[in-house]
Formats: sequence, structure tokens, C-alpha cells
Amino acid sequence: MARHLVIGNGKMLLNLDRHCFIRDIYYPYVGQLNHVGGHYCRFGIWVEGIFSWLDEPEWQFKLDYVEDSLVTNIIARNDAIGIELYMNDGIHQRECIYLKRVVVRNLRSSRREVRLFFHQDLMIDGSEVGDTAVYYPENHTLYHYKRSNYFMFSGMSDEGGMMQYSTGIKRFQSAEGTWRDAEDGILMGNSIAQGSVDSTISFRTFVEPGGEKSFFYWMSIGRNLEEVKALEQYVQDNHPEKLLSRIVVYWKHWLGRAESDLGNLPPEVVRLFKISLLMVRTQVDEQGAILAANDTDILQYNRDHYSYMWPRDGALIADAMSLAGYQSVIAPFFHFCAAALAPEGYLYHKYNPDGTVGSSWHPYIVQGSRRLPIQEDETALVLFALWRDYERNGVIELPQSLYSNLIRKSASFLCEYMEPSLSLPRPSYDLWEERYGIWTYTTASVYGGLKAAAFFTELFGDYERSDRYKEAAERIKAGMLTHLWDEEAGRFARGLIQKDNRWVKDMTLESSLFGILEFGVLPVEDERVKRTMGAIKSGLGIKTEVGGIARYTNDYYFQQSGDIDRVPGNPWIICTLWMANFEIESAKSLEELSRPRDTLQWVADHALESGVLPEQLHPYDGSPLSVAPLTWSHATFVQSVCKYAAKFKQLASR
Repeated sequence: MARHLVIGNGKMLLNLDRHCFIRDIYYPYVGQLNHVGGHYCRFGIWVEGIFSWLDEPEWQFKLDYVEDSLVTNIIARNDAIGIELYMNDGIHQRECIYLKRVVVRNLRSSRREVRLFFHQDLMIDGSEVGDTAVYYPENHTLYHYKRSNYFMFSGMSDEGGMMQYSTGIKRFQSAEGTWRDAEDGILMGNSIAQGSVDSTISFRTFVEPGGEKSFFYWMSIGRNLEEVKALEQYVQDNHPEKLLSRIVVYWKHWLGRAESDLGNLPPEVVRLFKISLLMVRTQVDEQGAILAANDTDILQYNRDHYSYMWPRDGALIADAMSLAGYQSVIAPFFHFCAAALAPEGYLYHKYNPDGTVGSSWHPYIVQGSRRLPIQEDETALVLFALWRDYERNGVIELPQSLYSNLIRKSASFLCEYMEPSLSLPRPSYDLWEERYGIWTYTTASVYGGLKAAAFFTELFGDYERSDRYKEAAERIKAGMLTHLWDEEAGRFARGLIQKDNRWVKDMTLESSLFGILEFGVLPVEDERVKRTMGAIKSGLGIKTEVGGIARYTNDYYFQQSGDIDRVPGNPWIICTLWMANFEIESAKSLEELSRPRDTLQWVADHALESGVLPEQLHPYDGSPLSVAPLTWSHATFVQSVCKYAAKFKQLASR
């Protein structure tokens, strides 16, 4: 389960798999309305009577991006047919236009006719019911449409535009689709199909021995026929090759604001840092939603997906991007949260990119007892991230615009949602969305959120509220040190759960205890922080050649091993980087930065060839598990690199 190549512009997002097949097209929101839904938009080649789709085993790939850009750089070679392809894919930085360049190199000693076939398998609006695919003679294109979503397909070679086309029925009765029609190198030319439909178009050229020729293919997306016709004309007027070059130039400039002095970090880490910034950007919708992941293969496992805005993920990702210098990219996220806030002042479990509430598995009632189905850390973390952004950038207009509708409302909720007997927040679901109780991570985040609210209210001269929030935060800190620290174990408990009407410590070892440090409850020098992080490193470290840190002891999610002593859970990128962040913060010499530097190299070594980071790794072979890319993984890598670079400068200047 992975999307090896991801491109987008904040309005649309497109995912390619390892065979360079389009698997997801999201529009008009990043992460909402997937018009392919994980099916295969195939790409194939016909050479002198031999046909090959690019998922056949003879193809060998090198998947990459053009340096410092969101334009792919792919080499695909098939020695059996004597062809090498050089491919670039990009999405226009402003318009909803996907562009593909294919350079065909002839490896044989004779002149050869080459035909390329592009297959469009859409399910517009996420459904295959009621689509239409039609040839449009006015501009010699083919388009699919349903309601207010239009997709126009076109292209060219040195021989001109489309050579052939066909539309047809797919996945209904015995019909497989027009891609089967392509395999003899000739398309039937059916000009319209309605229902569950697909289409295929082809282009032709002749390539001299040892020579090469270029093809171009593009897709324009709009709300009606006139809009996609205008985009089609725009591509024709400007030429797709020039447009691809402009996309590269744009992203190189976009990366220009990132920190360039990264100390002694190796080239692989620097490369992944830049790719991670770009990957995060593809997952941020221009209306403010920051999506967790958009790999639809996860649907095979639980019939739901990661294409939601979790306020927790969003806040932590926003914090990392703010640290990296991209305040303007993430500012709309905070407005999104303000609009999404419940009247009582809390954020729900997760949201769709259009701001509506997403699906949830948190109940309102369990065994006759009512509960609020939230993860309280999600509300607190938004306040925490907003204050950190203000500290760095000093853009007072952003928090001022959010003061009454986000800051005060959510801070008031955090103050009131308390368990008075413990001086701790009342129970909620944990950050992993699995269990209900009072959790150390959640409590630490509420402390950080209330401190942020206190700073904001003081900033705006609201001193009474500021005192109230400060006092509430200090009560929570005292409650944590009293009830969540376990002297016998020498570390913090994961949390408290209720048994027989009393609170009992859950002593499961949990990597998220890092929140004690991250959200400012205790400083890095505190022995309780050191002992807790030491326990995580020794108890959750994966004792295989793969290495890394697990979420918690006996983590069941995508579990690959029953040997809990050696493999307490799969290695997670974010959990491993939390340990690196602790080591960066606690380092007192350049020599002590060697361990987190090795961790950053470890992450780079375990990225996909293209630089995409998954959520988890297989503990025995290091292959990606769960979704890829996971935005949180990339953002945490960005955060760790920024922290490392700052600490390196500090220590080197002594």
C-alpha cells in the first residue's frame, strides 16, 4: 500500500503508483471526491506489433523527482521490446491541469513505429453510476463528465494530436474496459459511452535507431465544458513542455524560503527534507484542511480512508511547517478549525476537507454511560501550534482574527472539561483513537494549549482570562506529577483508566510520553523526562536489523510479529523521530548530535525510492506498511531537521 509519486497544487492532488499508473485524482478539494478511487488509469506502449502495459514484469523503473520540484523524473526500461522511457509528470502551479511528458528512446538498430496508449478509468464524484465519456470533434479531445465535474484529455506527438480513441463500458457484466481494446494496437473509435465507462486514447510516432521522440499527454479539470475547453486551449497556446518547465521553476522558488544551512547533515537527509516540505504541501488544501494521507489502498482493509483532516495531525503538521518558514501555507488551517469548532468549544474527531464532520468510531454512550466522543488533545494542540507560530513569526493579525471564535472558546472548554478530584482533564479518547481514559499525552497537550491561551489573552490585554488559564495549566501540571508519575517504574504512566469506580494507572509503555517534553510540562534536564525517554528507547526499540521505535508495547495495528520482546510493535517514523528530537534537545556537544543524525539518516534510508515516507515499516524487511505518504511522517521529519540545524549552529558557535 503506497503511492510512490504524488503531485498537487492545493486545488487538486494526483497519485501515481510504482508502475506510473494514475490511482487517485482529488478535486476540487485535496482529499475529497476521488475521481479514480484507487482503480488503474493504465499507460501502455505498442512497438511494431508488440503491446506492453507498464505493470508487466519486464519493466524496470527508477522513480524520482526533478530536483527541488513537484515534477516527477522517471526512467522505465524494457529490454524485451528495446524501449526506454523518460517521463515527467506535473500539475500546473495555478490551474487544474495535469501534464505528462514521455520521451521514447529506441534501443534497437532499426527505425520503429511506436504508439502510446493512455487509459482513463474514472468514477466521477466517487461513483461509477451515470458517467459519460465522449469524443469531442471541436478540438479533437475526449472528455468525461458528470454534473459539475469535467475531465478533458488531450495530447500530441510530432505526428499531431490523438491518433485513435475509444469509449466503452467497464466493470459491468463481461465488459473489462477499453484498455483491452488497446492491446492489439488499434482502438475501435466508439465515440460515446454512458454509465460505468472508461476511455483510451493513443498517439503515434516513428523513432530512428538509437534515437528518441517526445509525446505529451494532459488532462484539464473544470466545472463545465467551457472551462475545460479554455484550459485545453491554454495548454495548446503555451506548449506543455514550457508549462512543465515553469512548474519546476515555481517549486524551486517555493523551496527558497526553507533553511539551507543544515549543518553536517548528509545529502540524503537534505534531499528528503526538501521532498518532505513538498509532500506536505501537496496534502494541504488551499481552503485550510491538512490531510492525513491520501493513499486509497487502505480501503481494502477497513472500508474507510485517511483522507480526513484530523485536528491533531493538522496542528502538529502546521507547527512543523511554521518552524520551517511556511507560515502562509498553514495559516488557513487555523481559520478552518475556527469554523469547525463545536458551539461548546471543542473540535470533533476528524473533518472532511470541505469542513463537514468526518466519519468516527467514538460513541456517545458505552454500557449505559454517556461520554463526549472527542480526543481532547486535538482541541488543545491547535491552540499550542497557533501560539508557537506567533512566537516565531510575530504575525499578530492571525491570532487577532481568531481570538473570539477559536482561542477564547476552546480555552474555555479546556478549563471547564476537568476532573476536579485529580486536577486533570476529564476522560477522552487517546491520540491513537483507540482507548478512553485520562492520558499523559492528552494531559500534556491540554497544559500546552492552556499556556498558549494564557499568552494570547495576555497579549491582547485580557488579563483576568490570562490568569485563569495560567492557574488551570498549573493545576494540571501538579495533577500530572501527582497522579501520572510512577516512582516505582521510574517513568510516567500512559494514563489513568477507571476500574470499579477508582482510577488505576495504565503502565503500558507508550512513545507518546514524549509529550511531557514537547508541550513544555517539564524541561529536558528534568530526571523524570530523562528516565521516561530512556525507558521508551530500551523498551520500544525494535531489536531487528530494521530498528526504529514502536508506538507502544504490543501494538496491534498491522502487527507483523508475536515476539513482543524483540518487536513490541512496528517501527513508526514519527515515534522514532520523537526520540531523535529528545536527543537533539538534550545534546550538549556536537558529538552528542551523532545519534539523532543517525536517526535522520535511518529515515532517509527507509523512504521509498521517490522519497515518500510511510506511516510504519515492516519490522523484518523495512518495507512500507499502512499508508504512504503519511503527512505526519514528512512533517515530523521536517521538524527534526529544523531542530537539528538550529542546535548544530548553537553548539558550533561555542
